[in-house]
Parts: sequence; C-alpha cells; structure tokens
Amino acid sequence: MNTHLTPNAELLDAESVQQSLSADRATYIRANTWLAAAAMLGGMVVLWLLGNPYVWTGAVGGLGAIVVRGAYLMSDELAMRWDLTNQRLLGPGGRIIALENIEKINKMGSFVQVVTRSGDKHLIKYQLDPEATMAALKRRSGAL
Repeated sequence: MNTHLTPNAELLDAESVQQSLSADRATYIRANTWLAAAAMLGGMVVLWLLGNPYVWTGAVGGLGAIVVRGAYLMSDELAMRWDLTNQRLLGPGGRIIALENIEKINKMGSFVQVVTRSGDKHLIKYQLDPEATMAALKRRSGAL
C-alpha cells in the first residue's frame, strides 16, 4: 500500500482516531459513469458542431478516455484515507488540519470540501454518505 495515500502523522498526547474516512468503490464507479456520459455527449456535440459526419465516434472517444482514466486512477483513489481524531483531521500526503482551523465544510456531489481559516481547501473524495461525513466533521470541529 502507498503510505502517501493514508495519514502518516504521529498522534499527539491524548489524541485518538475517532473515525476513518475512505473512498467508496461503488461511489467512485458511479461518479466515473456520469463523467463518461458527459464526455460522450461532449465529444458528440463537438464533432457535430465541426460538421463531422461520424458524430458517433465522439461517444466512443469520450467513453474510452474516461474508462482508461478511471481504471488508471482507481487503485490510488480508493486507497486514500482521512482520519478524524478528537483534535485534528489527518489526510493523505501529510495533510494535517487542526479542528479549530476548519471554517467551512461543503458538499460537492460525493466529495466533502474542507475549507480552513487560512483559505486552504481539501477534498475528501467519493464518500458513500457525504452528509454523514459532513456531520461528523461539523460535530468535531464546530464549523458552521
């Protein structure tokens, strides 16, 4: 497993992991299915606007592009994990956010966006229940 995809910060004194937030496989596949549909439609529209008689090839190209992209990124995206402790939110790649520094928590489809007081933005991607993730973060951080 790639250690840069999971939190690697040492826990502080009296700190404990309350909840781990991982990507959901079915949610990842569903999001990429919608992305493929949009890419297929977009490819067809572009070819139609250009007057290409083979508009259907836009659908094939759009589908192929998203399938390759989705398959290539799937293992990394599904391995990413965030840990919510009683003091901080610990993320992949060494991300560390003190709970008192969380200003906003937004939902963006199956993603949960965490905005810090300094303006940094972090995405917790492909959540099965983004509302539950938001509620857990709000309960711990006191963010509005």
